[in-house]
Amino acid sequence: MNLTEPLSFHSGKLPLLISIPHAGTQLTPVVEAGLTDAARPLSDTDWHIPRLYDFARNMGASLLIGNYSRLVVDLNRPEDDQPLYTTATTGLFPETLFDGRACFISGKTPSPQERQSYLSHIWRPYHQQLQSELDRLKAQFGYALLLDAHSIASVIPRLFEGQLPDLNFGTNSGVSCDLSLSDQLIECCQHQSTFSHILNGRFKGGHITRSYGLPQNQQHAVQLELSQLNYMSETEPYHYLPERAVHLQQLLEQLIHTMLSWGEQRYQR
Repeated sequence: MNLTEPLSFHSGKLPLLISIPHAGTQLTPVVEAGLTDAARPLSDTDWHIPRLYDFARNMGASLLIGNYSRLVVDLNRPEDDQPLYTTATTGLFPETLFDGRACFISGKTPSPQERQSYLSHIWRPYHQQLQSELDRLKAQFGYALLLDAHSIASVIPRLFEGQLPDLNFGTNSGVSCDLSLSDQLIECCQHQSTFSHILNGRFKGGHITRSYGLPQNQQHAVQLELSQLNYMSETEPYHYLPERAVHLQQLLEQLIHTMLSWGEQRYQR
């Protein structure tokens, strides 16, 4: 199968990997040909997240970014496509957008064989690189921190009531990282009043957080779902708004420093 590079990866010098699975906009020819008019704007993309976190690359964090759209294959869903939430959600191969509209024209959904190739050539390489980097960090530092970085429109009635909090932390209900780490992240947010926050609310963490958050193995994972209105326009063409983003970046930088300081204290050698 002739696919372009499925991921972008930068290896850093800190015990922190930032995973960005949903910022990709590349499409395969089959998917592109089958999309409905509603799906073509790729509204469910985690727009501009690599740009928002570019400061972390400069700090020395490792970054892993998926290049393909989640409408091809969702990197944050399990390979067996078991549902992660009992409420409305989307699967490994989304058939509907977050608002419930169809992704594909009738009769133009990719075939099972086509989708199997997406698993082999897009989904698996991402997860292999993710685990490989966590292994490298643990070999070098004795532990690894994983921040799974996401964003979503602030209002999606099908998925949640009202307006989403600005920062939505997910730790698989306290399973994916040491509780003292999530406590310190929430404490960091409590020292400011600009942005609202919640821990394990509507978003408790997807497949990446649940699978790679193994504190018993010195792997600590936190998902952070950001409300998009704080750094971009939520309507097409989804412009990045640097005058808003800079304030959010200041808090994100504080949160990353909090994670790193926690790791240093927890695993002093």
